[in-house]
Amino acid sequence: MIPMKFIRENPQLVRDAIRDKKEKRGDVDRLLELDEQLRQLTTTADDLKSERNKASKEIGRLQKAGEDASGQKAAMQDVAARIKELDVELRELSGVLQEELLHIPNMPLPEVPVGNSEEDNREVAVRGEPKEFDFEPLDHLQLSEKHGLLDMQRGARITGSGFPLYRGDGAKLERALINFMLDLHTREHGFEEVFTPFVANADAMRGTGQIPKLVDDMYHIGQEDLYLIPTAEVTITNIFQGDILPEKDLPQSLAGYSACFRREAGSYGKDTRGLLRVHQFNKVEMVKLVRPEESGEALEQLRGFAERVLQLLGIHYRVLELCTADLSFAAARCYDLEAWAPGEGKFLEVSSCSNFLDFQARRANIRYRDDASGKVRFLHTLNGSGLATSRLFVALIETWQNQDGSITVPEALRPWFNDREKIG
Repeated sequence: MIPMKFIRENPQLVRDAIRDKKEKRGDVDRLLELDEQLRQLTTTADDLKSERNKASKEIGRLQKAGEDASGQKAAMQDVAARIKELDVELRELSGVLQEELLHIPNMPLPEVPVGNSEEDNREVAVRGEPKEFDFEPLDHLQLSEKHGLLDMQRGARITGSGFPLYRGDGAKLERALINFMLDLHTREHGFEEVFTPFVANADAMRGTGQIPKLVDDMYHIGQEDLYLIPTAEVTITNIFQGDILPEKDLPQSLAGYSACFRREAGSYGKDTRGLLRVHQFNKVEMVKLVRPEESGEALEQLRGFAERVLQLLGIHYRVLELCTADLSFAAARCYDLEAWAPGEGKFLEVSSCSNFLDFQARRANIRYRDDASGKVRFLHTLNGSGLATSRLFVALIETWQNQDGSITVPEALRPWFNDREKIG
């Protein structure tokens, strides 16, 4: 959440952020108007409370002296009634202001490229070379049909389209990828493993910025007022909701697996074949909570950890820095990793690594106590997919397919795949 004080002092910067992020909600003028009303009402209420305090002392003095204080008491009854009315107005107005603040996006960092669409994202790195084939490579659906890896039709029969059913070596490969990535991040990259719920309440969703911005993209369980999580970012970050951490406990580095659920309400016209865009997928998420001065470096670390997965799996990929128009509502800066899928003939997003600065920490009230000064400050939060498996699954089997139709299992993955070298 952007502090009202910052908006009051930098209204044009906030307007620019709303414009550059292509946000449809977020009215700075409305906020300034509400803020001014709230401050005026607060001043009026404070003046009346001061008047009441002085009158109370005077009434006490008169009563102690045995003098009549009935006139002062009658006057104070009217003042007390007005104070009560003002307190109700202040609570209501403050609630309206806070609701409006929830629609203000995070400010992009100065280094983020300004753009109008994903076409303006900046390519910052390309790693490896696309695999060359002396045959026409199959796509992931053809390979899956050949080896019985997926059954999208029966998955749709069970739940609906966009809910994949993995079978046989497909299920085993999916599980191997999850375990491989969890072990990599916990054994080599220093993350603590966590396993969080797959559902979260509205406060948790609000804390990481999904509510109200993305509420239409989420699955809601009405009876319990819970949401299926779109990413483990929500539940892992909210482990510390409302906490004040000792500075010595920073940084916090946590990694966990979750299923992720997204309605993909805005996917009309996009490629939804097979695993390219689904409503349920698996992901290993990395979350960091750090001192404010360390978040820039922490973002580069997360990006490096995500890249390491692709490097070990031998997959050609590129890194994009997202422009303002493609940056998420809550992020101040973000890198996307895209893996090359030769059967599809294009790059597929498999990871986003984002720095939120103190935006999520303010919404979820996550703070730390400075060891030197004892002051309590908001920390910075970051997260990165490490990685999402559905499109990674696509890129992997399409990259490692052979002319005889078999699929080579990358050497780094074999310990989690019963030491097998091939599928088929």
